Amino acid sequence: MHSGKCSTFCYCVRIILSSQGQFPITQNVTVVEGGTANMTCRVDYNDNTSLQWSNPAQQTLFFGDKKALRDNRIELVRASWQELTIRIGDVSLSDEGLYTCSLFTMPVKTTKAFLTVLGVPTRPEITGFTRPAMEGEVITLTCTTSGSKPAANIRWFRNDKEVQGSKEVNATGKSFTVRSSLQFQVDRRDDGVAYTCSVEHVSLSNPYMTTEVLEVHYAPHLEITHSLIIPQEGQYLKLECVSIGNPIPEPVFWSKDGGELPDVERMIVEGRELTITTLNKTDNGTYRCEASNHLGTGRAEYILFVYDPNALGQHGPDHALIGGVVAVVVFITLCLIIVLGRYLARHKGTYLTHEAKGAEDAPDADTAIINAEGNHVHAEEKKEYFI
Repeated sequence: MHSGKCSTFCYCVRIILSSQGQFPITQNVTVVEGGTANMTCRVDYNDNTSLQWSNPAQQTLFFGDKKALRDNRIELVRASWQELTIRIGDVSLSDEGLYTCSLFTMPVKTTKAFLTVLGVPTRPEITGFTRPAMEGEVITLTCTTSGSKPAANIRWFRNDKEVQGSKEVNATGKSFTVRSSLQFQVDRRDDGVAYTCSVEHVSLSNPYMTTEVLEVHYAPHLEITHSLIIPQEGQYLKLECVSIGNPIPEPVFWSKDGGELPDVERMIVEGRELTITTLNKTDNGTYRCEASNHLGTGRAEYILFVYDPNALGQHGPDHALIGGVVAVVVFITLCLIIVLGRYLARHKGTYLTHEAKGAEDAPDADTAIINAEGNHVHAEEKKEYFI
């Protein structure tokens, strides 16, 4: 009788545990394309009931420890009454979807887990570079990456500074092809500039980058630098024709006053430099340098005036000019001081004269003040009289 009660009680407990614990538990899984995914199904309580994994096409992969689908990429990791774990290797985008874990009770209980496969983008490729580009030309650079899932993000950099491009996303099966374009007019400042396309994606620990360096051809620009500020007779002068252009403009031709250099023994040309030894007055004139590339010719001029060191004096023309200006300023200042002094002196005398009237013969100070006041009164009376 006692054993019968225990049997009934145990059966009831088992029913309760079955209703609460016999339910499969799974988790969603995310894996990078080409990686490995572990799919695990667990139950808290199992009365020797088998677990089963099925793929999104409802094909059985494993029933307990028995493999049901002939796919070498799928293998068993662990099989017990409480757990069934399988491994899918070399995962592809086609493996993505809902996987089902089934517990064969009455009725069958199922739980689903979603396998997300991240498509890895290809390394970016930049097209549209013309080698070389010509100044003033409008070019379009396009960066392309494919195979990403979700769609990758593309960023452009001009050297180290980010610039904005126009983006286009196209679906290709389960993955995406992403393009980003930059359009701009080329100038000489773009010569040697590095344009970098950076691809960012959740499947990448670091962005994929591709860089192209732009080469720009442009016409020459010339400038003449000189070694002396004030060329003087007897000195030597070095002129350098500094040229900017791509390709480099060469050779450099020197001329004086529209003709050839008149004194080749003293006027020595070495590459881009012209050196004139022992300057004299006959060297005065306009010197020009010219250089060309296939895009044009550049010119620069320098006007030479040779000074006589004896005429300049010890301090040179700039010092003489400064001395003259200082002398004029001093002279004007002295004149202003004299005029101002005379003006002040005249007004001071007039003031003393009016104040002293009637006070010169006063025996004491009080009388002098009274006399002075009297003078003011008489002055007022006279003023009224004349009116």
